[in-house]
Amino acid sequence: MAIRFDGRVAIVTGAGNGLGRAHALGLASRGAKVVVNDFGGARDGTGGSLSPAEAVVEEIRKAGGTAMADGADVSKFGQVTAMVERATKEWGSVDLLCANAGILRDKSFGKMDVADFAKVLDVHLVGTFYCCKAVWDGMRERNYGRIVLTTSSSGLFGNFGQANYGAAKAGMVGLMNVLAEEGRKNNIRVNTISPTAATRMTEELLPPQALELMKPEAITPAVEYLLSEDAPTRTIMGAGAGSFAVIKIIETEGINLPQSDWTPDAIAAHFAEIDDVSKAKALQGAFEQTQKYVAQAAARAGIKL
Repeated sequence: MAIRFDGRVAIVTGAGNGLGRAHALGLASRGAKVVVNDFGGARDGTGGSLSPAEAVVEEIRKAGGTAMADGADVSKFGQVTAMVERATKEWGSVDLLCANAGILRDKSFGKMDVADFAKVLDVHLVGTFYCCKAVWDGMRERNYGRIVLTTSSSGLFGNFGQANYGAAKAGMVGLMNVLAEEGRKNNIRVNTISPTAATRMTEELLPPQALELMKPEAITPAVEYLLSEDAPTRTIMGAGAGSFAVIKIIETEGINLPQSDWTPDAIAAHFAEIDDVSKAKALQGAFEQTQKYVAQAAARAGIKL
């Protein structure tokens, strides 16, 4: 059965270009009413214009879909709440959120201005929090919500010159982990996409033949799946050029040391065992780590829990 979004209202931020545009068009083609949000600024976040969002709305309407343009700056909570209120007043709800808006201010860490670090976190991480916060109460009241955050391999795995961007994008995973837990009882599912595509954010980094393979439209199916009624929750999905993967944060089984070996020297001596990934697994919550460590310590002490 085809995944559809008939009767659902979606907000896609940063939807005037690139990935956001592809996501907005894709959701609309599958029946969603779409708020096309874009501040309309340059890649570094300067400037501003509603024209990019309006152009995407026109594309959706010409294809027979329903959409409205919104120029809220996601780093301004008042503007974000006004956007959600406007969509709810017009269409009755906001059921789906794809937090995609972002900027780049790349510099090596030694040359990075404090203001550029703060601004990138403000747009990506704080802006995503604002969007989630603005839709959260309505989703809880209706017992339905699907949220997709946007992380990056720059945060998950590292990339030179992107301390600000990487820190913000890694923060998305922490936000997802907590919101997914808090949203379970109200059927709010929260996932994260880690995309790689040819957009104005990456066009200077890749050769033309690679860019041809990396259409933004190749990411959208993963986003649509993660926003669907039967979506998982607390999942990080990588996508690019038609490839799709699940990314997991794992912890090794580790070892428990007797108190006499609670020294850096003992850790150095046993580091190969500590680092052994053969029994590593993805933990399902913060307390699971605590339980594991306590169980290991209890086993060493002969304590039955």
